[in-house]
Amino acid sequence: MSNDKTSSLPKLLIVEDDAGLQAQLKWSYEDFEVLIAGDRASALALLRSEAPDVVTLDLGLPPDPDGVTEGFAVLDEIMALKPDTKVIVASGHGARESALQAIARGAYDFYQKPVDIDALGLIVRRALQLHRLEDENRRLAARVEKGDKVLGRMITAAPEMLKVARTIERVANTKVSVMLLGASGTGKELLARGLHEASDRAGGTFVAINCAAIPENLLESELFGHEKGAFTGAIKTTQGKIEQAAGGTLFLDEVGDIPFQLQVKLLRFLQERVIERVGSRTSIAVDTRVVCATHQDLEAMIAQGRFREDLYYRLAEIVVRIPTLAERPGDATLLAKTFLTRFAKEMNPSVRGFAADALAAIDGWAWPGNVRELENRVKRAVIMADGKLVHAADLDLAQPDEQALNALNLKTAREAADRKVIRHALARSEGNISSTAKMLGISRPTLYDLLKQYDLHG
Repeated sequence: MSNDKTSSLPKLLIVEDDAGLQAQLKWSYEDFEVLIAGDRASALALLRSEAPDVVTLDLGLPPDPDGVTEGFAVLDEIMALKPDTKVIVASGHGARESALQAIARGAYDFYQKPVDIDALGLIVRRALQLHRLEDENRRLAARVEKGDKVLGRMITAAPEMLKVARTIERVANTKVSVMLLGASGTGKELLARGLHEASDRAGGTFVAINCAAIPENLLESELFGHEKGAFTGAIKTTQGKIEQAAGGTLFLDEVGDIPFQLQVKLLRFLQERVIERVGSRTSIAVDTRVVCATHQDLEAMIAQGRFREDLYYRLAEIVVRIPTLAERPGDATLLAKTFLTRFAKEMNPSVRGFAADALAAIDGWAWPGNVRELENRVKRAVIMADGKLVHAADLDLAQPDEQALNALNLKTAREAADRKVIRHALARSEGNISSTAKMLGISRPTLYDLLKQYDLHG
């Protein structure tokens, strides 16, 4: 077997002192790079130098071939040196107590002698699959911790979202007004907060108000404040959100829901930087930066006479369009892992990661509710999960999105599907071409051709 081939195969360490059985097992695993050890010293040396993913361990090793002391000593040292290794121990007939003790000490599974090669092969390959899954979960967690956060809070690895973040960082220290356009649940408030924290106003207060969530008759008072006695129930003079954000940033979410008459008062503030509280004729100078967001088509609202054009141009000196989660390949998996870690800590500490079917379901779903929907699904899944891994059923998702199949042009549909799958695979493998090609079941030259054809970057 050539070095090139073996270097790409997963490593299996067989710890067995019977030479005949060593040979029999070695030739049963063509899809592994098989390492053989006959005693504790050579087993631990190979563990240190080769770091195998899976180990099969005969508990009866010399100098105690009829007992289990030497085998348990090897198991304990493997768990101490590389606790993520999947160790499968061999036990003789009637040695169930030893096998259960091995599981308690960290072994993944056990098999009985005499060996059923096919049955053992299934256990070994299942152990490898679990090892890879846990390794992917660890890598995802490490990516979140080490550097997939932009603007201090936003978690992403998608070029589309990184471009948005860079734009916001560039305008953060200017005086231009910024309008964030995006569907519900895409993270508009998170980006607005990131803009505030990247600006020279970071020492001031960030105040957010959802204009759609406040009744029209109360919104003016919420924004501009009111004097004592200005209306029934106004028992004291109260600052509005604009004043509360003085020296800082006011985030107006769903700005399209501001009533037309109130838009005039907001425009005056943006032009003159002064406000009048409800029930007062005194002008108060306020230094507040306004960042706004909406999911509505404001230009259409202007045409319909529902939104002032002059206010729009005051609010939208820089317009930033936020991509949906479906337009950010790989981010759903990355964010799901972040949410899982957070919710597991709070609600179900036994949950450690996602099963393969759950990751596939997350990748395949269109996420019409964006990040907010993903967060809610993961929270539900963590609560519902029975074991260490969240499965697709726990997420309660339907079949993967089949939108591409509805396209009228079959060639376009195929290209869209190819592009989507390749980008997801690149994200899952962190841009590693060999891993991506293997995941897609194609050769590296074929993958390179597809990347060039679709103008994708590995």
